[in-house]
Amino acid sequence: MNNFKPLNISGLAAAIPIIQGGMGVGVSLSSLAGAVAAEGGIGVISAAQIGFNRSDFSSSPFKANLDALALHIKKAKKIARGGVIGVNIMCAVTHYADYVKCCVENCADLIISGAGLPLNLPELVKGSAVKIAPIVSSAKAASVLLKMWDKKYGVTADMVVVEGPKAGGHLGFSAEEVKKEFDPVPIISEISAYEEKYNKKIPTVFGGGIFDKGDVEHYLSLGFAGVQIGTRFVTTEECDAHENFKLAYVNAKQEDVIITKSPIGLPGRALNNAFIQKLSAGEKIESCRNCIANCNPKTIPYCITNALINSVMGNIDQGLVFCGSEVHKINEITTVKKLMKELGA
Repeated sequence: MNNFKPLNISGLAAAIPIIQGGMGVGVSLSSLAGAVAAEGGIGVISAAQIGFNRSDFSSSPFKANLDALALHIKKAKKIARGGVIGVNIMCAVTHYADYVKCCVENCADLIISGAGLPLNLPELVKGSAVKIAPIVSSAKAASVLLKMWDKKYGVTADMVVVEGPKAGGHLGFSAEEVKKEFDPVPIISEISAYEEKYNKKIPTVFGGGIFDKGDVEHYLSLGFAGVQIGTRFVTTEECDAHENFKLAYVNAKQEDVIITKSPIGLPGRALNNAFIQKLSAGEKIESCRNCIANCNPKTIPYCITNALINSVMGNIDQGLVFCGSEVHKINEITTVKKLMKELGA
């Protein structure tokens, strides 16, 4: 038995306060999310270009993505055996509202949304049982968003995910801020005012750089209700990524982890590889698939969709391999059950 308190999200309960981070493209789909939820945590599907391996993706990417999202939610819930299934949807993605609607229609339990502030999310889930959780990286972002939701919609968050600078993938920090020490605790205080106003507990979850049971216990001791972990779940048998992607994590050294720039200028943490080296040399790679709303095909150095699809399908040298700061500590591929037990579940 674990000694952790369950994670309660406005009546939605997970026995283990561990959320598996949503990782796209195609890294966390129904297999991984369902397995984590079945073990008592919260499994999260990434909606980012989720239809990448469907036959109609090139000709009809939007339809392929919606069809795949609906399918993966249903599959994950079946695997989860009553466990909690969430979907991570980036605010910056094209057709954001349609992906939210798809989650509602297919009975996802939770929507986690970052890469910008999900300003209209309450309106999009109104009347449904879906819980909503924004991702923030500062007390200011939490304050601005919750104040706006309160004023415009008369609602507040069901949960808030605080993502620190040691997380993998896109980061809500400048390149300079990534290098600085980060204190996430003040964000909890920012949220407490809305707990009082709405007379409900708003669990705050921390993600970024969490590797072992000691890290989990540390953030719980600071007052967080749970943790979000991504990188550790990549090297599980149930993870939806190609074996080559997992082995890139297993073989990674600390010096391989770098901060790179996405096509729209956001800093992101990834593994240094042949693809990154081509970018550093100023090479322009491939065209744009219009997956991000404010992406300009004329100015971007590469298409992030193509880069992430290459890597998740095993073509590591031609792809972008996002990772967390502690990836170098991983030395084996395990199972979700074993990893959850190791983390204290």
